[in-house]
Parts: sequence; C-alpha cells; structure tokens
Amino acid sequence: MNSGPWRPAARFHESGLAQTAKSWASALAQLGTAGYPPKTRRRLRNINVACYAVAVSCAFFVLTFAQEDPTVYRGAIIINLAMMAAALAVPAGHRLHEIAGAISMAAVLMGGLFLIVAQVGRDSGVQINFVGASALAFVILELRRMAYIVLIVVAGIALHVAAWVLFPEGTAPGHIDQAFLLRLYITTAVTLGIIVAIAVYYAFLTAERAEEETEDLLHRVLPVSVAERLKAHPGEPLSDSFGDAAILFSDLAGFVPIARSLGAVRTVEMLNHLVHSFDRLALKHRVEKIKTIGDAYMAAAIGPHPAAENAARLARMALEMHAATDETAEAFGVALHLRIGIAFGPVMAGIIGSQRFNYDVWGDPVNLAARLESAGEPGRIQVSSAFREALSEKFRFEPRGPIEIKGVGRQDTWFLLGEAT
Repeated sequence: MNSGPWRPAARFHESGLAQTAKSWASALAQLGTAGYPPKTRRRLRNINVACYAVAVSCAFFVLTFAQEDPTVYRGAIIINLAMMAAALAVPAGHRLHEIAGAISMAAVLMGGLFLIVAQVGRDSGVQINFVGASALAFVILELRRMAYIVLIVVAGIALHVAAWVLFPEGTAPGHIDQAFLLRLYITTAVTLGIIVAIAVYYAFLTAERAEEETEDLLHRVLPVSVAERLKAHPGEPLSDSFGDAAILFSDLAGFVPIARSLGAVRTVEMLNHLVHSFDRLALKHRVEKIKTIGDAYMAAAIGPHPAAENAARLARMALEMHAATDETAEAFGVALHLRIGIAFGPVMAGIIGSQRFNYDVWGDPVNLAARLESAGEPGRIQVSSAFREALSEKFRFEPRGPIEIKGVGRQDTWFLLGEAT
C-alpha cells in the first residue's frame, strides 16, 4: 500500500501540535509579568517556570504518598497539595510586587518540607530539598536581590540541619517501611535534580536570548567589526582611518510637497518602506549604512578591500536604489525622484557620543559626496572623478563637465550609467 499521501499530513499535524504546545508554554511562562520592564519580566518568567516544575513535583509526591497509604500519610498529602497550590499561585503574586511570588513560594515550600520531614524522618531524604532551594534562589531572584538570596540560603541550611537533628525518625503512626523510605529518597533526589536543571536551563536560555537581542540591536546600529570591538573594550574610544573609501549620499527631490500630500502617517510609512529597501541593498552589497536624516540616506563602502572593490560595491548599490525608489513610489502612489552623490578617497570613522552614540565618517569625500548629491539631477547618480577612476573600465559613465560645488570649487563630475557590458 502506498502510504506516501499520509506521511506529510502526519508531519504537518505533529508540527501543529508542537507549535500549539510552544504557544501554551510561552503564555504560561509570561503569566503575571505584564507591565514590568523587560529585564524584570525575564526574571519573573524564570520564577514561573521553576514554580510549575515544583507544582508537578508536588503532584507526583501526592500520588506517591497516596499510593503507599493515604490514611497514614494524609498530612504529607495535604502539605504537598498546599505547596502545589502556592507554586501555581505565584504568577498572581507578581501583580502585587515583583518579588512577592518568589518570597511567598520560598516560605511555603520551606515550611511545608520541614513538616513533611517531621512526619517521615530524615531517612526519606526530603530535607535535601533545602539545598536545592538555596541554588534556586540565585535563579529566581538574581544577584541584585542578594539580601533575599542570603536569607533563603541561610534558612535552607538551618532547616536542613534542624531536620536532620530533630527528626531521625518520623512521627507518622506505625512503622515506616524502609523500602518506601528508600523510594522517597531516590524520588526526592531525582525530582530535585530535574527541577534545578529545568530552572537553570530556562534561566540560561532567557539570558542567551536577551544577549542575542542586544547583539542584534547593536549590529543594527554599528558595523559588526566595530560592535565586537566595542564589546571587547567598552568605554574606550574607537576610531579608524581608511584610504580607499566610497561615500554615498541620497535624497528625495521635492520631498516637502510630497510629505504634505501624504500626511504624517503615510509619510513615515513611505520613508520606512524606502529605507528598509535601501538597508536590504546595503546588506546585499556589503555596504555600511551610516545614518538617515529625514529622507536623506548615507552609506559607505569601507574596510580592508581594494579600492576598485569598494567603489564597485557602492556603485551597484546606487544603481539598484533607483529601482527600489520606483517600487516605493508605485506602492504609495506618488512620484519619487532620487538624487545620489558619490565620492571617493581617504576618510576617518569612529563612534561619537556616549548616549545614543552612532558610528560616523568624516573627511573630504564625505563633504564632496553630500555636495554632489545636492548639486545633482533627480533620477541620476553624480560621482567624483576619483570615484570614476577607481572603477576604471568596469562601469559606464557620462561626463557632466565641470560644475561649481559649494565649499569645494569647480569640479569635473560624471553621471554613473551602469556596468560595462
């Protein structure tokens, strides 16, 4: 029989179940965390996950005691049910205060565990949970709540020692079977190990995700190499010099009347669409986006590459920027005409400022590229002589002739047409 048609459906069904389970797990982890800052929400999610693991463990012990003798171990069953309810109520405690849930859970668990040891004796091993509580305190409270962590650790050690000294034998009526005590000890060790492993794993997972988000944000603001240097040497000034850099400025001709016709909301949407298109081109051509100011876009091809390679990467991006502009114009029903200016030569680059810092580039080519853009023609790419020379015969150019450029003087400029066939 050909079972082929059924297999993809089964895989799709499994994928759907996995996605549903993941959604539910995420929703449960986030219960009670709304309204807190991101870092606090991460810690509260860690607490929630630890509490759910504790609740499952308590339910398992309820079944264990009930299976052995529900009458003799009625007290242990009730205490485990109370601890399970307290663990499940922790997300509600977050609404009162960010540490209310953690502290209340710690108090109920420690009191409940002490009473259970009193009933079944130290040979049950239940008291080793106090050691686990000390480890979990660091996971659920983090280092900035050190006073509470120390309190939980000291209380855990004190209760562990007290349970060992005070309860060599349990107070449960009748003789407690040694095989049952061994089973309790093994079960306690296994469940505690699983709880700690789950809590620590989830804490590291959320920390790694937060670090990845921070790195991603940093890489969106800075070039990757600069971001890595900044992380390695925080606070130190970062600067570079590049001998063969290509600099691009672009601007929309007649932007003000366009913005008036679109209105504020649509103008922002249009600019966002356009800049996203340019960002994708920068990534495609390995060009660094430097900054945007309104409808102006600045990019640079810099780094330890041959002059011709830097110039060619920026030239290809510039040529595709016009197509991206036409696509945005069609999407928003407006006429957009992009002016682009490109210059070439030595520049300096570095990080400026300590609050909302940015990576910027300086030098004569930067000023010249900006002037070439402002003195250019809509829909065309005006470049300097140095840029044309860097590309040699790989691209086609049209001479514009000498023009007067503010702050620079008369310069021979060229229009970039495309790649040579």
